[in-house]
Amino acid sequence: MFESDHARYASYGTVAVLPGEMIDAVWEIIDHDLQGLFPLENLLTFKLHDNQGQTTYEYVQTDDDKVTLRAAFDTQYAYSDSLPETVLAYDDGDSQIILLPSETAGR
Repeated sequence: MFESDHARYASYGTVAVLPGEMIDAVWEIIDHDLQGLFPLENLLTFKLHDNQGQTTYEYVQTDDDKVTLRAAFDTQYAYSDSLPETVLAYDDGDSQIILLPSETAGR
């Protein structure tokens, strides 16, 4: 899952609310900080938090709705209340996409 040589996209909703460099940061976290360190499912959850005016991405892994792992990654990107609270990364085996929870099926 989440091999960097697969096609990668961001949904329209994500592009509308998250600057491009912040979308790229999700892929960098997956490639450089999560891949090979944690077993990754096909759906990853990232919470965005305010950390003294900067954005922190918190990777959250759950099992049966219980949090089993949290890993926080600080960035140099300014935090804004207009940023989404959560972004998801989904890998279907051929391509990958970053999207908002409201864009998933069964919303």
